[in-house]
Amino acid sequence: MADPRIRDISPPLTPDIAVWPGDTPMTREVLVDIDAGAHLDLSTLHATVHLGAHTDAPRHYRRGTPDIASRDLSIYYGPCQVVHVDIPRGERILPAHVTVPITAPRVLFRTGTFPDPNAWNEDFAALSPELVTWLATELDVLLVGLDTPSVDLMHDKALHSHNAIADHDLAILEGVVLDGIEPGVYTLVALPLRLVGFDASPVRAVLIG
Repeated sequence: MADPRIRDISPPLTPDIAVWPGDTPMTREVLVDIDAGAHLDLSTLHATVHLGAHTDAPRHYRRGTPDIASRDLSIYYGPCQVVHVDIPRGERILPAHVTVPITAPRVLFRTGTFPDPNAWNEDFAALSPELVTWLATELDVLLVGLDTPSVDLMHDKALHSHNAIADHDLAILEGVVLDGIEPGVYTLVALPLRLVGFDASPVRAVLIG
């Protein structure tokens, strides 16, 4: 039986899952098929590494910084607070939107502005540089994430929040599904694959508690 304390916050990965426009969609190439009479199944995955629930490496947004294989795994495991914010679509989360004390070194924001992982909408909410700086400098947060495809707004080419995150060396967790997850502190497990040279990794993100 499934352990009810383990709450899966990763969207199902199927060819229907939405990816950033212009990025590589998910496909499965079947090389050997049991149903066709073979002795086993064997398949190949083609997809962006920014797929579903994923964590960005610093290399994704700043030159000369570490790849995802170089990141300290302890960042992606440990106490994590889920915070619900009431914010319109297309807006950035400011410190003023956070109405509860932050008590954990990892924070995930539930915005509800990207409701269907299989249907892309451009007007999702994002983080603000002010929020990132506040979390890092005042609260010693190590990881920040949210239930949208990016910590920046869709058309922000300057990547204001990504760069604030780089300035403070925070980790990023994007694309999680927080529907039905109550506010509070859990244990996060969201370990990236050891993809040497890569700018991100998909994760199986879960909250325990």
